[in-house]
Amino acid sequence: ELELALEGADRPLGLAGVLEVTPTRFGDHRGFFTESWNAARFAEHGLDAQWCQDNHSFSADVHTLRGLHFQIPPFAQTKLVRVITGAVFDVAVDIRVGSPTFGRWTGVTLKAETGNQVIVPKGFAHGFLTLTPDVHITYKVDAPYSGDHDRSIAWNDQMIGIDWPLDGVQPKLSGKDQAAGLLADTATGFRFGA
Repeated sequence: ELELALEGADRPLGLAGVLEVTPTRFGDHRGFFTESWNAARFAEHGLDAQWCQDNHSFSADVHTLRGLHFQIPPFAQTKLVRVITGAVFDVAVDIRVGSPTFGRWTGVTLKAETGNQVIVPKGFAHGFLTLTPDVHITYKVDAPYSGDHDRSIAWNDQMIGIDWPLDGVQPKLSGKDQAAGLLADTATGFRFGA
């Protein structure tokens, strides 16, 4: 019998459509139960996604940085991201040309212990930095992976100016992320209002 309900909360993160969602957890001496996805609840926030794929990412080391990634249309993706073990600093960047917030970023710490998640809509690049070792992340997407449509923007693009919590440490990057270009030189495929 469940004895404790930790109230969930939803919080806009300052860029249109980017939202932190913390589902309610029902817990007792055995652990907890939560609905990480509920179509009706998310539809209240305008997210009527038809998920087609669940992805699972594992990072062994602290300061592993993945991003900034996105796919151009027609394979653009909305993502629902959550941490299963550990913690990350999760970032979304507005890459919609003509947007009043073009090139701006927002970030939130996602932790397994709190169960908070972030919605990253189409038209935003996404990345994260691990804050703990042995991080498992899962995320839903509403379009399949397409290598021909996959793009990256440099994690340290000065035009964007993300304040990564690196404390002077160099992040661990993939070859793809080391070679990523600047936002100013990237054809994002997204136009505000289109």
